[in-house]
Amino acid sequence: MKKYILAGKTVLLLVLQSVVFQNVKANPHIPVDTSAPGRRTLDYIDPTIGNVGQLLEPTRPTMHLPNQLIRFTPQRKDYMDDQISSFPLTIVSHRLGQVFSLKPSLEKIGPGAWQSKMSYDNNLEINRPWYYSTYLIDDGITVEFAPGKKAGCFRFQFPAGKDKSLLFDVYNDGEAAWHFLSAREISGMETYNGDIKVYMYGMFSVPGTSGVSSGDAVAAGTDAAGKGIKAYISFPAATTKVEFRYAISYISAAQAKRNYEEEIVDKSFESVVDNGEKIWSKTMSQVKVEGGTEAQRRSFYTALYRCYERMVDITEDSLYYSGFNKKINRDARPFYVDDWSWDTYLALHPLRMILDPAREEDMLQSYVRMYEQAGWMPTFPVLFGDHACMNGFHSSVVLLDAWRKGLRNFDVQKAYEGMKKNAEEATLLPWRNGPKTSLDDIYHNNGYFPALNPGEKETVDLVHPFEKRQAVAVTLGASYDDWALSQMAMDLGKKDDYALFAKRGMNYKNLWNPQKQFFLPKDDKGNWIDIDPKFDGGPGGRDYYDENNGWTYLWQVQEDIPGMINLMGGKKPFEARLDQLYREGLDRSKYDFWHKFPDATGLVGQYSMGNEPSFHIPYLYNFTDAPWKTQKRIRFLLDAWFKDNIFGIPGDEDGGGMSAFVVFSSMGFYPMTPGIPAYTIGSPVFSKITISLPNGKKFTVIAHHASVVNKYIQSASFDGKPLNTPWFTHRQLVNGGVLELAMGPKPNKSWGNGSVLKD
Repeated sequence: MKKYILAGKTVLLLVLQSVVFQNVKANPHIPVDTSAPGRRTLDYIDPTIGNVGQLLEPTRPTMHLPNQLIRFTPQRKDYMDDQISSFPLTIVSHRLGQVFSLKPSLEKIGPGAWQSKMSYDNNLEINRPWYYSTYLIDDGITVEFAPGKKAGCFRFQFPAGKDKSLLFDVYNDGEAAWHFLSAREISGMETYNGDIKVYMYGMFSVPGTSGVSSGDAVAAGTDAAGKGIKAYISFPAATTKVEFRYAISYISAAQAKRNYEEEIVDKSFESVVDNGEKIWSKTMSQVKVEGGTEAQRRSFYTALYRCYERMVDITEDSLYYSGFNKKINRDARPFYVDDWSWDTYLALHPLRMILDPAREEDMLQSYVRMYEQAGWMPTFPVLFGDHACMNGFHSSVVLLDAWRKGLRNFDVQKAYEGMKKNAEEATLLPWRNGPKTSLDDIYHNNGYFPALNPGEKETVDLVHPFEKRQAVAVTLGASYDDWALSQMAMDLGKKDDYALFAKRGMNYKNLWNPQKQFFLPKDDKGNWIDIDPKFDGGPGGRDYYDENNGWTYLWQVQEDIPGMINLMGGKKPFEARLDQLYREGLDRSKYDFWHKFPDATGLVGQYSMGNEPSFHIPYLYNFTDAPWKTQKRIRFLLDAWFKDNIFGIPGDEDGGGMSAFVVFSSMGFYPMTPGIPAYTIGSPVFSKITISLPNGKKFTVIAHHASVVNKYIQSASFDGKPLNTPWFTHRQLVNGGVLELAMGPKPNKSWGNGSVLKD
């Protein structure tokens, strides 16, 4: 409490915490005003962008180092929630849980203390990738956090003269344990996902008095084990600052302590912050942009930061726990987990193949190790194994894409073996892993995945009761995966395999209905099932499609776009159909539509910007006589749906899946078909983009006069030679090419017309 005398009256000004305002004034980890001179690339990163979801999940502000185990975000509903329930020591997997709950408290320790929520003020919260701070406004406590690789550091600033404690809890059911080794040391164990023991070791900067809690019982003590147990440590009333440094291990308690000693034992809080900032500065400086608006830079660099959330390296001193064989394994190379290939094969993996191909190779070798350990090539590899989710074997596409872009440091023969086994022996059923079923035999023999007629009872017990068969989506996705396998077979000289899977790669044609001009379902006898592709199929259209309707799945033939164009009658009808996509009405209220299709957000007509299957669609105009429509659509979509505010992500961001689309599209090019080492040109929002490549060269995009209005390409050149096609190759990119564009306010409708890629 401070007193100020003003006009003869005493004005009492409650100082929330003087150190908070001192920090705000001097803290170098708070972004500078980006409208002022001296702004840095890092200052454009705002982890609060997208923190309120359109309908489903918000995008969380995540503090972490690039692709490392420790990931942190305060636990709350979203940005609108002014209460934090706890702070996790790490997020184990993107949207799949966390371990070891921590919270500061001024309450008298009782059973209800752990349930109390902590109010905060959004404007007093600082979110940087390498540093977090918040002010708990009811209690006057400042909480700060800095991430390391497998370690982290908290700093708590308490008001003087009050009791203060740190409360520990677990997030998961299962056995847990707490052990205070001394007045300043703690170790813990939490069971994640039923059978994975996660270990923690930590040190407090101030000695305290420990206690444990089980059920309603709270008592002084040093040890507790069992289910639902909690622990606490209380500090003297005179204490105003407590630091807690810790490390996590998936191997053992002893390894957790070794991780602590190797990474953070002698580090100050400031040094952890500074190290993280340096790492992020180096990472972000690989891509430099000039021009564009402040908002475009904020959206771009925030998207780029999100592309480093996963996969994560869980190797500890050449050891790692694998959920694929439930063992501790030794490997000279890093082992990565936490990937959802349905979301990331389209843009995130291709982006990493440009920016960090060596790390991508380690990730692909991790896929190979998982196949060796579990017998199936994974698609959603997480800590506990292959998470049965979505549909398709799109890891096959990732592996082919990497191979064709010159990535060689992974066991390609073993990878091919796993790809082929999935294609021949695994079930295609959504959200299921394991051997094939009778439905898969129909796909293998007849070239399509069968659907049920409306009202028909399910005959296969393994079909997920909510996710259903997704028969059209499965057929289209499997066609892409089979195509990828055929191409890998061709590259590896496996002629018989190539012939088999190249034919299966054409299976998408078996569900094309020429009368209705949609991909539609068939039953197991080969009869068409009469549906409204705009709305039928139950929640998310899952009887036939997946999270989206037939308008989105109309375009899911990235591996054979010329073939798709022929199905629609040629380039002109194809272009007209694309136009119609963005103008087609819902034929019902948004409430009715989103009640059934909550994932189909970011709508423009029937186009859904908020879900991954739509990413490539605006670029399809580059296969027509109107590439300028790609330029128009991409700029509109970026501006409409990716604002630099809390609503700035139109759907589930999926740990870099959607952000990679923003990164590519803002730079002015996109990997149209992963598996074909080429990029198609859109409309860069910046006047210059420079990518420093790992081989020492630089790839540069120069867009003369680019602006919000000047979005249309008037002419182009590549390495000084005229370019009249909206394409260039990966080889040209990694050789350090220069793409030069002249931009204007109106389209040049003759540029790039009707041209196709010729490598």
